[in-house]
Amino acid sequence: MGTPSHQPTAPRGRGSADNPPNRFEHTHRERDEAMDPAEESSPRTQFLVDHSESVLTHNESPDIPFRFSLNPYRGCEHGCAYCYARPYHEYLGFSAGLDFETRILVKENAPELLRHELASRAWQPQPLALCGVTDPYQPVERQLQLTRRCLAVLAECRNPVSIVTKNRLVARDIDLLTELARHHAAEVNLSITTLDRDLARRLEPRTSPPAARLETLAALARAGVPAGVLIAPVIPGLTDHEIPALLKASATAGARWAAMAMLRLPLAVGPLFEAWLDREEPLRKQKILAGIRSVRDGQLDDSRFGARMTGQGEHARQIAALFTAARRRARLDDSSPALSSAAFRRPPGRQLELL
Repeated sequence: MGTPSHQPTAPRGRGSADNPPNRFEHTHRERDEAMDPAEESSPRTQFLVDHSESVLTHNESPDIPFRFSLNPYRGCEHGCAYCYARPYHEYLGFSAGLDFETRILVKENAPELLRHELASRAWQPQPLALCGVTDPYQPVERQLQLTRRCLAVLAECRNPVSIVTKNRLVARDIDLLTELARHHAAEVNLSITTLDRDLARRLEPRTSPPAARLETLAALARAGVPAGVLIAPVIPGLTDHEIPALLKASATAGARWAAMAMLRLPLAVGPLFEAWLDREEPLRKQKILAGIRSVRDGQLDDSRFGARMTGQGEHARQIAALFTAARRRARLDDSSPALSSAAFRRPPGRQLELL
């Protein structure tokens, strides 16, 4: 099976080839035949100001282990072809495709908003997830440093934080993470999908290479920052066979625990991922789709709480058993140590700052 002739080519460094229609919009943009070829081959990323008045998002999902998350950015330039967060961009009037990767909303005042919310007597000290949707260490963070400034606020207040990232840039903030770790208030989860550098480049085009993520695990471990590996997502038929090798490499690098999450393809992500398979894995497309359906009751997605992270059926149980056996063999814990908010100290309110 070859790549269909009508299938557009993804711009270099992008996980999507185009912008599928927004499910909330009555009209949508078509590709402009007169577009500058240079722009079409490498669309520029636009960074737009997000005027949110609150920076903490409350979560009530029963299968997610945190109540509040902190997201300095909306949209993600990493461009992972499978990213479950893509449909959130449709609520902003954008597409889940290229728009998600090239129109990034930036919460410029996130550190100030965070300080204000932690200063409120309504805030009950508890772990924050940084972040629950898009990666806090995507490329623009190197210049804007919003995540670092938020971490500085958390370190000052000693409020516990759990980080998930696919980017080695998290090692830049080891100084702040070490300070939080002294109070049992920090953990980092390096999300690694595959050890295959070429596959990672095509599947997660602007993330750090797998070897760099393993090096980051080692750096965090040397600094005394609790760190683990999150195999996310496990893609049946494409990456599930790598589980033992990936866990062994992570343990060798210094990971203390391991977790996994099954591939999710909600809403527009399903067609986008199928298009990625047409472009990048045409010969294995049907095998991979069959693998995904085998853990999703014949579908490409199952949004039910409890099933969406793990899948269901015999194939899902086999993958879970492989993961458990490999995790134990690598002597990795099945969860991170509990974070503590015992050392929390509230930042001074505005009135106190004026005195």
